[in-house]
Amino acid sequence: MTTLTRQDLNFGQVVADILCEFLEVAIHLILYVREVYPSGIFQKRKKYNVPVQMSCHPELNQYIQDTLHCVKPLIEKNEAEKVVVVIMDKEHHPVERFVFEISQPPLLSISSDTLLSHVEQLLRAFILKISVCDAVLNNNPPGCSFTVLVHTRDAATRNMEKVQVIKDFPWIVADEQEVHMQEPRLIPLKTMTSDIVKMQLYVEERAQKT
Repeated sequence: MTTLTRQDLNFGQVVADILCEFLEVAIHLILYVREVYPSGIFQKRKKYNVPVQMSCHPELNQYIQDTLHCVKPLIEKNEAEKVVVVIMDKEHHPVERFVFEISQPPLLSISSDTLLSHVEQLLRAFILKISVCDAVLNNNPPGCSFTVLVHTRDAATRNMEKVQVIKDFPWIVADEQEVHMQEPRLIPLKTMTSDIVKMQLYVEERAQKT
């Protein structure tokens, strides 16, 4: 067992790689399960030893990859508090917000089995929960779209321009209507605690969707 501090950049990169790979799978699965796009653009794949649905649409895939490529430096530095997948109706008002709350301990105790086997089991449980979340959510109206928001810690907000890693893919401040929802219903889906990261997933659902 090895104990590292948060300043160990290499380990920060490992955590960011693990989480961004997971978030990519999770976002695709949310879009499939909540029927934001037609089921025909998705293909069944296997990840974390369970079947998942991944988009085959090049532009959609590129948007998700570019977004997570920009999120990765924030996770590396432990500056991302939440990553939120917002599903919006035709008027661009949120109907659902899938909120991934992320925190990392200042001291990291790691071993090869902790890093791979245990964390993979925990992430698998998240994927399984997302795959059946439609059972606890109401149907969304037709014609929905989505966006991805990142809530950063205060110190990170002042340095956002410095972490722009993709040209022509800048961070912009989210619209107020994308961030807030009037009296949402809160549905907890999953929580994980490990030596390297803590994460909670819940859904904020608008009471009246139509």
